[in-house]
Amino acid sequence: MEKSTLKRKIRLNIGTKIFGGFLILIVLFIANAAIIFMTGNKIDRVVKNSSESISPSKDAINEFILMVTQSKMLITNWVYLQTNTDDKEALKQIRDFDYPSLKEKVNKLMPMWQDSQRIMMDTAFHKFDMMLKLADENVISKLISFESYEDGMTKLLAEDAISSSIIPQSSEMIKSLNKIAESQSKITAESDLELINSTKQLRNITLILGLITVSLGLLSAYMMVRSITGPINYIKDVVVKLGRGELVEDKKRNFSNDEIGEMAIATDNLVSGLKATTSFAENIGSGKYDSDFQPLSEHDVLGNALLNMRGNLSRVAEEDKKRNWATEGQAKFGEILRTNNSDVQKLSDEIIANLVKYLKANQGALYIIDEADSEEPTMSMTSCYAWDKKKFLNQQIHKGEGLAGQAWQEMDTVYLTDVPQNYVRITSGLGDANPNCILIVPLKLNDQIFGVAEIASFNALKDYEIEFVQKIAESIASTVSSVKVNARTQRLLEESQQMTEQMRAQEEEMRQNMEEIQATQEEMQRGQSESESTMGAIDDAMSVVEFDLEGKVLKANHNFLDLMKYNASEIIGEHHRIFVTKDDRTSDAYRDLWRSLTSGKIIKGEYKRIAKSGDIVWLRGSYTPILNKRGEVHKIMEIANDITDLKK
Repeated sequence: MEKSTLKRKIRLNIGTKIFGGFLILIVLFIANAAIIFMTGNKIDRVVKNSSESISPSKDAINEFILMVTQSKMLITNWVYLQTNTDDKEALKQIRDFDYPSLKEKVNKLMPMWQDSQRIMMDTAFHKFDMMLKLADENVISKLISFESYEDGMTKLLAEDAISSSIIPQSSEMIKSLNKIAESQSKITAESDLELINSTKQLRNITLILGLITVSLGLLSAYMMVRSITGPINYIKDVVVKLGRGELVEDKKRNFSNDEIGEMAIATDNLVSGLKATTSFAENIGSGKYDSDFQPLSEHDVLGNALLNMRGNLSRVAEEDKKRNWATEGQAKFGEILRTNNSDVQKLSDEIIANLVKYLKANQGALYIIDEADSEEPTMSMTSCYAWDKKKFLNQQIHKGEGLAGQAWQEMDTVYLTDVPQNYVRITSGLGDANPNCILIVPLKLNDQIFGVAEIASFNALKDYEIEFVQKIAESIASTVSSVKVNARTQRLLEESQQMTEQMRAQEEEMRQNMEEIQATQEEMQRGQSESESTMGAIDDAMSVVEFDLEGKVLKANHNFLDLMKYNASEIIGEHHRIFVTKDDRTSDAYRDLWRSLTSGKIIKGEYKRIAKSGDIVWLRGSYTPILNKRGEVHKIMEIANDITDLKK
C-alpha cells in the first residue's frame, strides 16, 4: 500500500522521463566538475597546511632541541672554563633573545598542533625556564669574578647544580622534544600521503564519473524503450483474455509510473477486482458472511450490491442464531426446574451452575428471600458457582444493601459495566475475582420478589442474553414459590407431628411430676410436723429469744419473759443491751459477739444478764444466726438455760 501510494505521488509521464534522462547527464557533468573543484581545493589546503604549519613546526622543534643542547654545554663551560667569555655571552644571548623569540614562534604554531603535543611542549618550556632559572641562581649570578671561582663552596654548589639538575633536566627535555619531533614527522608523512591520495582520488573519480555517464545514458535509453513497449504488450494480452471471459492477472509484473503504466495497472486492478467479487459471491453462497471484501470504488455497483446482500443475510442468520440459543436455553432450564422442584438448595445449585456455563460467564450467585418473621427482611445466598466449581459461601443481605439488595428493593434489573479495577466484592460475596460486568436480575412473579440472581463475567453480556436471563428469572421465581409452599406445608406437617409427640411426652412428664410433687409435699408435711414438735419441746424447756441484725428483740418465749421478769410488750423492739450490765456493754467482747453473729458464726458460752428487777441472772446457751433462702443471715436466735443457782 505504501509503495503504490509513493508511486502515485512520484508520477512520471513519458515527456518527463525523456527530459529526466538528459537532466541526469547534465547533473553528472556538473557533479564531475564540482568533485574536481573540491578535490583541487583539498590538495591546496594540504599543501598550504604543510608549508604554513607542519614544516615550520618541525624546524622550530629541531631548533629548540639544538638550543637545549647548546644551553647545557654553555652552562657547563661557564663553570669549568673561567676565561671563556664568548660562551658566557652566547648563553646570555640565548637566555635574553634567542629563547624568547623561539618560544613566541612556537606558541603561534601550537594552536594547530594536537593536544598531546601542546601539553608536551608546554612542559618542555616550563622545564627549560626552570633550568635557566637554576643556572642563573647557581652559576651565572654566583661565578662572576675570579674570587668567586676561587671560592670552593660556590664552585662546588655550581658543579652540583649542573650534575644533579641541569644535565638531567636537559636530557629529559631533549627526549620529550624528540617525541614531539617524531609526532611532527608522522604528521608530515601523513600530509604527504594525503596529498598523494587526493591526487590519485581525483584521477579515479574523473574516470568513474565518465564511465557512469556513459552507462546511465545507455540505461536511460533502454528503460525508456522498455517502459513503453512492455505495458502495451501486457494490456493487449489482458484485453484479449477478457474478451474470451478469462480472469488472468500477473502480480509479479512491475509497471512504470507513466500514462502507459497507469493503463496497465488499471487493467490489472480490473482483473483483480473481478476475481475478488467472484470469490466474495461464492463465500456468501456458502454462508461465510464474515469474509472480507473491498469494492473497487464507491461507484462499484456490483460490489456494493453484494455487500448489502451480505449484510441482510448476516442479520437474518444472527437473529436466527439468537432465537435458537434462547429457545434451547429456555427448554434446558425448563427441564431443570421440572426435575428439581422439591428442594430449594438443590434447585439453586442446578440453576446457578448451568446459568453460569450457558452464559459463558465466570461467576454466579443465587439469593432467596428468608421466611423469618422480623421487621427487617433479609435474603440469603443459597448457591454460588465460580470458575467451574461450586463455592460454598454463607451470606445474608438486607433490603437495599449492596447491588443485590438494591435490585431487590427497586424490583428491577441492575447491569453494571463500569467495574473498578480493584473490585473484589461489592456486597455481593462473589469471591475474589475482578469481573468487567455485573448482571443482577430479581426473581419476580406477579410483582412479588422471591430472590435475586447475580452473574459476573469478564466479557460484556449482550442484550439478548440479558433478556434471556430476565425471562427465565420469572420461571425460576414461579418454581421457587412452589418449592417454598411445598416445603412450608411439609414443615408444618412435620411440626404438627412433632408437637403431638411433644404433647404426649409432656403429659407423661406432667403426670410423673405431679406424683413427685405430691410425694414431696407429704415429706415436707412430715418434716414440718417434726420441726414443730422439736421447736415446741425446746420452747417448753428452754428460754428462747430472737433478735434482728441490729440486736433488737423480735420475739421471746414465756420462759425467757418469766426469767427476766418482763412482759412481751416491754422488750419487743428494745435492744439486747437492756439485758447486759453497763460494763459489759462497752467491752470489746460484747462488740465482737455481734460482729461474729452477723457474719454467720454460732457463739456458745455462759453469760451474765440483768433482769427487770435488777437481779443478776446467769445463762448458759448459744447464739445461732438464721439464714434465709438466699443463704444470708436475717436474724439471730438465742437458746439458753438458767444456771444462776449453780453460779451462786
